[in-house]
Amino acid sequence: MSTTILDGKKLKSMLIGGAENIRSNLAEINDLNVFPVPDGDTGTNMTKTIEGGICEIAESEIESVGDVMKKFAHGMLLGARGNSGVILSQIFSGITDALEGLDSVTAVDLLNAYRSGIEKSYHAVTNPTEGTILTVFRESTEYAGLKIDENSSVDDFFRLHIEEAERSLARTKELLPVLAEADVVDSGGAGYLCIAVGMYSSLTGKIKIDSYKFNGEKQAHNVDINRFTRDSILEFGYCTEILLRLMNAKVDPDTFDKDIIINELESLGGESIVAVKDGDVVKIHVHTFFPGGVMAICQKYGEFLTVKVENMSLDHTGSSDTPKKKPATPKKPYSVVTVASGEGLCALLSDMGADEIICGGQTANPSTEEFIDAFEKCNSEHIIVLPNNKNVFLAAQQASEIWQNGFVHIVPTKSIMQGYSALSVITPGITDIDSLVAGAIRAAESVVSSEITRAVRDAVIGGVSINKDDYIAITDGAITATASCAEDALVAMLQALDDMDEREIITVFVGAHVSDAQRVELTEKLEVLYPDCEVTTYIGGQEIYDYYVAIE
Repeated sequence: MSTTILDGKKLKSMLIGGAENIRSNLAEINDLNVFPVPDGDTGTNMTKTIEGGICEIAESEIESVGDVMKKFAHGMLLGARGNSGVILSQIFSGITDALEGLDSVTAVDLLNAYRSGIEKSYHAVTNPTEGTILTVFRESTEYAGLKIDENSSVDDFFRLHIEEAERSLARTKELLPVLAEADVVDSGGAGYLCIAVGMYSSLTGKIKIDSYKFNGEKQAHNVDINRFTRDSILEFGYCTEILLRLMNAKVDPDTFDKDIIINELESLGGESIVAVKDGDVVKIHVHTFFPGGVMAICQKYGEFLTVKVENMSLDHTGSSDTPKKKPATPKKPYSVVTVASGEGLCALLSDMGADEIICGGQTANPSTEEFIDAFEKCNSEHIIVLPNNKNVFLAAQQASEIWQNGFVHIVPTKSIMQGYSALSVITPGITDIDSLVAGAIRAAESVVSSEITRAVRDAVIGGVSINKDDYIAITDGAITATASCAEDALVAMLQALDDMDEREIITVFVGAHVSDAQRVELTEKLEVLYPDCEVTTYIGGQEIYDYYVAIE
């Protein structure tokens, strides 16, 4: 039997079905990579993003469509990873806006909501590119809009939506020549189609959804209680996190200013205070010696959805908080937050002055919430962010829009090499934040970035023929050299640069699987080939890429 009226309970089941289906196809979506490199992460990013939403609704008994979507969209917003994940979160955020206050919906209601999703997702991207998830979602919604009327069922809407999504996905090759050359469709569009198919399968009863398993991601922290004994002194206080629902009986949730809570927590002696307001929900984070006082303050304005109190003297595995002394006051003029992976790279960036390093990058894009958590720890008026990956930029931008406790300045670094160059000119003695950011941007733009890795399939990219197991150099987004070994590919890349005679510095970051002998031999070879250049080699420890190279 077709569904003419969709309630919140059924919608929840459909959303879980969408999450199940994309998780089942995660590897296939990751493999839809233009370059023949094992670093595809679109499926992973979209799966983790939608699971952020599922975490918010999985145990909920809410049956209103509007309330289900509000919780779901909020979880997706904080859990969004990678450009595809951020766009996906904005699609569902737009859908949520149009469903606010509705207990149940018809096919026409859904159509209007999906149109809202088009508008919001396109608005979230500075220069929307057609042939991506944006196109697939827009064209499938527009097609369903031509067929749907008041007599249509919810089943009709999703069937038509999916039919066109399949055709639109196939057409992405026509819109983006790089996809045609690589003989793949857009991975973000493929991920969205998986979600839509999973939702439809749950709606029609083809799959039964009773619960959702998170593969251990929601496991409780392991706590070593022996770190705090009967003779211990409470030195660090408690990390207290509260999710507060503002109540009409206590305040006007729409106009309530979260700074009221911040000011009261400061008066209580709280530190590392963060309050993020999303509609009528406020997420509060504070380090305090009086968690009961914090709860009393918050309860004046609303009621608790969740409360977490952790003694910071204990080791809470998986917690973002580590025991530390009280932060210095007043706030620092600025802090630097950067993204990196590889033990050596993280240590290097820390030594260069990065205040917070978010572990991640290609194949492990950090979420919006991870950026917010890093901002919380900085205790600074201004935060300079180095994303170091083009697929991390939107999550950083989304976090900057949510963050209200200071000013966030994003330097649009697209690689670790650009981030390294940008960080090298951020000098502690300079307090003019605009000058610092402008200098960092100039430094990032001046560096040539190249990555050396092994091809996982035969391909022809940009006119370059590549054989499986060849080593390739990807320079500023284009394949510029191939060779039978990584070191030869690196040298061939340098020799292909038109302005190499004008360059003065070659910095090489060595990957986890390169031996010391290879590193030493390469360094000596570069010093001979380029005697006028300063050659520096660091052990980066990054996976997948044997070498990162910055040429300045």
